[in-house]
Amino acid sequence: MRTINVGIIGLGTVGGGVARLINEHHDDYLANYGIDLSIKRACAREDSRLDELGISAEQFTFDWHDVVADPDIDIVVEVIGGEHPATEIFEESFTSGKHVVSANKALLGRHVEHLAALAAENGVQLRCEAAAAGGIPVVHALEHDLSGNGILTIAGIMNGTTNYILSRMANEGLGFDEVLAAAQAAGYAEADPTADVDGFDAASKIAILSSIGFRTRVVTDDVYMQGIRNVSAEDMAQAADFGYAIKLLAIARNTPTGVDVRVHPAMIPVNHQLASVNGAMNAVFVVGDAVGETMFYGAGAGAFPTASAVVGDILALADPLSHGIAPVPEAEPFDANLPVRDMLDLHTRYYIRMTVDNTSGVLAQTTRVFADNDISISNMSQHDGADGSATIVYVTHIAQERNLQAAIADLEALDVVREVASVIRVEDIDAWSRGVMDN
Repeated sequence: MRTINVGIIGLGTVGGGVARLINEHHDDYLANYGIDLSIKRACAREDSRLDELGISAEQFTFDWHDVVADPDIDIVVEVIGGEHPATEIFEESFTSGKHVVSANKALLGRHVEHLAALAAENGVQLRCEAAAAGGIPVVHALEHDLSGNGILTIAGIMNGTTNYILSRMANEGLGFDEVLAAAQAAGYAEADPTADVDGFDAASKIAILSSIGFRTRVVTDDVYMQGIRNVSAEDMAQAADFGYAIKLLAIARNTPTGVDVRVHPAMIPVNHQLASVNGAMNAVFVVGDAVGETMFYGAGAGAFPTASAVVGDILALADPLSHGIAPVPEAEPFDANLPVRDMLDLHTRYYIRMTVDNTSGVLAQTTRVFADNDISISNMSQHDGADGSATIVYVTHIAQERNLQAAIADLEALDVVREVASVIRVEDIDAWSRGVMDN
């Protein structure tokens, strides 16, 4: 047995958590798994946290090249985020024969093909459990525990910030701007919340999980994205009246015509498992053709939940290395063997809330627009407003996205329609399990 040397690049929230876990559980890893982990080098922009993290001045450097170039280091942990210098850290680590563990969802969501190919070429591994759902071990489940299945659907709540915001809006009747400000003050949301509230963070995660689960290349730019900025307290109340909860869902389905992959607010029945996931928690719902429905629940972010996933990847690599066995090299990256479906081909139900003139004939004009676009109505409600206005809410039967978008354009062109204030998809959750084998 030999000591496995780790180099950590980034000592922020996640990197600091990784350092503390390795130092505090060193003896447990040795006693329980026979793995002697050592932090050989650590790199950060500042050295103010060294004592807190148990890192000596001799271990520390301001230059990430010192970590990658150290011949004694077996595993490089990249937890700085972003594309640069993270890309160069991956590339130089691989060409130096070092394995890389990362939580960098933004980079991997767009460039995993290049990086995985380079890892395979150099006989090392790229591991990214923490990049897909924080502390939730869904990557390992897709790669190993569920590998005997054909994966039909991967869907879930994959961003804690937006789930915190939507949960408070639903439970307290608050507006988006008010809850966002509170989330920023509490540290749940960044000063610039764009990546979270506009869906990019969740899109990166579902791209990674889709690639693994469906064994085809899906990148972040393939994912349809719509954030939660236009969801209102009124929408929350209307959804509850109809028996739904509103969640920002990341959804990927392996359909006969290609991969349906998207991130957007969606209404789901209040009795569905995902509807009860509140606060900053995450959950990933995976449907396999043999196993059926499974759900993985836990913290999707934070110092120690994410560090838990990072250290799990480190230990998976360290186990064979500590006994003189090289881990199996990274597999060749998946080709884009499945097409990505056009969002306009989606079939689901829709919730539409609009403000109209409170005059006779408005219902006839608006319902005619839906009929002209081959859309039938399931539910409708109307409420009088101020200044001679009224609010009309429609919920449709299953319709095609292309037809719905055409109907919205036609509605906005009507003189009696002041605003189409909200359009939210009512997710067809029954479609998620189509193809499950009968027991």
